[in-house]
Amino acid sequence: MGAMEKIKEIEAEVARTQKNKATNYHLGTLKAKLAKLRNDLLVEQSGGGGGGSSEGFDVARLGDARVAFIGFPSVGKSTLLGELTGTDSEVADYEFTTLTCIPGTMRYKGSKVQVLDLPGIIEGAAHGKGRGKEVIACARASDAILIVLDAGKEGLNRHRDILEQELETVGIRLNKRPPDVTFSKKMTGGIRFASTVELTKLGPDPEKLAMQIMREYKISNADILAREDISVDELIDVIVGNRQYMPALYFYNKIDTITIEEVDKL
Repeated sequence: MGAMEKIKEIEAEVARTQKNKATNYHLGTLKAKLAKLRNDLLVEQSGGGGGGSSEGFDVARLGDARVAFIGFPSVGKSTLLGELTGTDSEVADYEFTTLTCIPGTMRYKGSKVQVLDLPGIIEGAAHGKGRGKEVIACARASDAILIVLDAGKEGLNRHRDILEQELETVGIRLNKRPPDVTFSKKMTGGIRFASTVELTKLGPDPEKLAMQIMREYKISNADILAREDISVDELIDVIVGNRQYMPALYFYNKIDTITIEEVDKL
């Protein structure tokens, strides 16, 4: 069974498992396995693309900050780039007009902001669909993300939820801060787990759950100190250690195609 099949199998088991105190330990173990498989798959994809796989996406970093435009095809990313930077990016009435990364520079209060118009991504981009690997790599190398959405399609298509999930899958945490947890590996001494607050989200035995998660990553010696009430997902993020916490804004295009009542629901 390949990595993708294992991921889908575990995702299905997580979805059908009831969430309560009795299943917290089991769910935590499943989520640790899932995070490890996803991480291994990303490493494999990034290392196995071969020469030239990222052609058109290796853009030199310029200016004081970099912002990546993320969105589905034909939501207006290229038009927005032109309005903000004056850069010409091909615009058409069909999908996938932009096939590579198109950079532009926007000036704001004396600062130069590099803006990247990236090809539209589709569901499954986190696993490489539709050049998703290259698009997400550009997003990870940015300082902030602007998620561009078509207001007229959002009510039915849930594009915002899908994009957030794709970025979450590859370890990008939008508008979140790192958990207040100290984690350090060591050579000997086993695993020591402690907290300065009550942990209500890790089940009846947080230390047991933490040790099981670390066993999934073959960690036998480490110290963990939690200073806030963390969830299982946050604990896994700390242990994995390669998550990126990035600010994000949401830009709704074609807002004139929906009613005031629909705007309030966005």
